[in-house]
Amino acid sequence: MKYSQARQGRTFILRLEDGEIVHEVIEQFARDQGITAAALIIIGGADDGSRLVVGPQEDRGLPLTPMQRVLDHAHEVTGTGTLFEDEQGAPLLHMHMACGRENATTTGCIREGVKVWHVMEVVLFELLTPTAKRVVEAPLGLKMLQP
Repeated sequence: MKYSQARQGRTFILRLEDGEIVHEVIEQFARDQGITAAALIIIGGADDGSRLVVGPQEDRGLPLTPMQRVLDHAHEVTGTGTLFEDEQGAPLLHMHMACGRENATTTGCIREGVKVWHVMEVVLFELLTPTAKRVVEAPLGLKMLQP
């Protein structure tokens, strides 16, 4: 295990609007507000055509081949995530959502583009004095959190 420490800063309440792409809007908000690290929770609706990464095709195979699921119709969602800067200083959101409709649920990473259906509510807890960054790490080739 690796770890670092941060203090809690501001708390923001966001309302994402119909058609917005979740990670794009939150990362832009972080840039605008000078947020370098945060923890987030989200609830609302994901629109038809939203895309989730639902795992690697092979559990341990390299290079990674991500599987993607495109949502048919609107889904109810709940999610949680973290935001940290990458090596270039850009805020990068890592969030997973559970998206449900009737008796089926799909859970995955929102990085491929989850679109807001009418409204999503976000509570963003800013973290101050972080030393953590997202750094490209071999052998996965992903921007991994380095506390």
